[in-house]
Amino acid sequence: MKDMEEADVILGIKIKRENKRIVITQSHYIEKILKKFNREDCSRVSTHMDPVEKLKLNTGKPVDQLEYSRAIGCLMYTMTSTRPYIAYVVGRLSRFTSNPSRQHWKAITRLFKYLR
Repeated sequence: MKDMEEADVILGIKIKRENKRIVITQSHYIEKILKKFNREDCSRVSTHMDPVEKLKLNTGKPVDQLEYSRAIGCLMYTMTSTRPYIAYVVGRLSRFTSNPSRQHWKAITRLFKYLR
């Protein structure tokens, strides 16, 4: 083992030391997942969930179920690493992994916009 100075990125988490505090971010990871799901041009929103919209079970055919599962996985990694306050929304959205609809994708896109 050798000392290679202070680490600035560990497990995809960027670490900055400023004065007497440490700041951790995943901004580069979030940009990467936005690009992966073709949302890199989305504008920011100030809330992570639309308080008026109620998520309902999809009675039709699932919309991009595998991609939806991947998006939930990326959001869970972000949630457990640096953004625990999105846990409620990610938990709600993960309930629809087996049969997502366009409404659920819209909610995931909103969460991506919030994280941006």
